[in-house]
Amino acid sequence: MPGNSFGHLFRLTTWGESHGPVIGCVVDGVPPGLALSETDIQPWLDRRRPGQSRFITQRKEPDKVTILSGVFAGKTTGTPVALQIANFDTRAKDYANIAGTYRPGHADFTYDRKYGLRDYRGSGRASARETAMRVAASAIARKILGKKVRIRGALIQMGPHKVSRNRWRWSQTEKNPFFCPDARTAKEWEAFLDSVRKRGSSTGAVIEVVASGVMAGLGEPVYDKLDADIAKAMMSIPAVKGVEIGAGFAAAALSGEENADEMRCKSGKTVFLTNNAGGTLGGISSGQDIVVRFVVKPTSSIRIPQQSVSAKGRNVEVATKGRHDFCVGIRAVPIGEAMLALVLADHLLRHKAQCG
Repeated sequence: MPGNSFGHLFRLTTWGESHGPVIGCVVDGVPPGLALSETDIQPWLDRRRPGQSRFITQRKEPDKVTILSGVFAGKTTGTPVALQIANFDTRAKDYANIAGTYRPGHADFTYDRKYGLRDYRGSGRASARETAMRVAASAIARKILGKKVRIRGALIQMGPHKVSRNRWRWSQTEKNPFFCPDARTAKEWEAFLDSVRKRGSSTGAVIEVVASGVMAGLGEPVYDKLDADIAKAMMSIPAVKGVEIGAGFAAAALSGEENADEMRCKSGKTVFLTNNAGGTLGGISSGQDIVVRFVVKPTSSIRIPQQSVSAKGRNVEVATKGRHDFCVGIRAVPIGEAMLALVLADHLLRHKAQCG
């Protein structure tokens, strides 16, 4: 199975399965001399950790990270940094009833067709469990980016229910279980998701991630555009089915003069009057906020019986037991933040290598 690595100069390779003994990653291209310890990484993992509310999977994992290599006397050495997290709360028996059947909307069918076998225990590599290592690696990426760059994510739509931009407060994202910037909408989501959970179903979501303080000049103008790499990063997150930068699909309804981000010179600096481009022009960062949104589909593992087929070619009904996210978009917020951090750190190192 190729394709387990992401990035160029700053490169992440993850390994391990949802119900294996451990998951881990190797981060290559880390500059030497960065102060790094487990306590720098753990807070980011804690934001993604399962079992923290009734609205997400009840799998109880401490997600305690261990640094295995690449750090000496509290600082990175320039050699690969290896990180590891043990899996504790695995219950393979929960998946026994789907070992020979395919969940509609899931990777079960395609994994079987491609490899001739699949790890049905929590979906193996197809599980979002793998993303814990992306979040762990993003702590190193943030060290490279420095304190001037701030990356924040928010859940802005759950099912048909959207937040109000007029009530947007970033501080609210840390005060509710949904990373919601709108306190009133967060309360409404509680009742909505409770009803989804009781029905044994799931719902989709939209996440917005914003990076502030990013310097102008990051990205390449053709195939390695900054926004192209951001889009790939977000699409690599399990269950993501769409990505937009800046105004995104809404730009189709704008005129040229409406969409153009006009510029003025103030106190010797170029200032943009709007940010429909989402912080990139021609694939290169403009110095404005990087704004990306992505859509997460409803979780495929639901308790409501659905029509499917078995591995032996028989028509069956599938109802999934076990512990699953009723809205996988909730925990996708810190994962989206992590992927944006990985892309920006990689492009910062590439920019310095070429342009000094």
